[in-house]
Amino acid sequence: MLHRVFAAVILIALATPAAADTRYLAFDPSDRVTTALTRGVTLEVERGWFGAVSVRRIISTTARGSATIARGGPDEARRVLPEGAGESAVHSIAMDGDGRGLARALCPGAEATFLVVGRVRAGRPMVIHAAGRWPDGTFRHCVTLSYNYRGEWSLPPRATVAEAD
Repeated sequence: MLHRVFAAVILIALATPAAADTRYLAFDPSDRVTTALTRGVTLEVERGWFGAVSVRRIISTTARGSATIARGGPDEARRVLPEGAGESAVHSIAMDGDGRGLARALCPGAEATFLVVGRVRAGRPMVIHAAGRWPDGTFRHCVTLSYNYRGEWSLPPRATVAEAD
């Protein structure tokens, strides 16, 4: 019986498209601190099988600028969060391009800045914590950013060579 269930799960998995779905989730700030620092963000997310979402990039909604973020980072970034914080996914901010400016704005004086994010879902508010590592190796919580969900859209289809002409 168990092998039939396993075979059915494999067939369902093969029947679903393997390509990831790229979406853009826009969030407006819900407090004065978040408004002062970001004025709103759009997250480029990749939705995989079974609805799992991974954040790939954070984009300024009101100004030009984006930063690549990668899942993973030191556990110390999670441990310095305020008591009661439920967010747990640590992301590292790439220090190239606008990432350096974002890191400096969120954690002035830190040599590395990490974002700790909860579960990202369309239609739900979101909280992001910024935590930094200072030159002496200590980690500190820098700021809590709170957002209200604004909207979602998918990546427009790519034009073929014939359509581009």
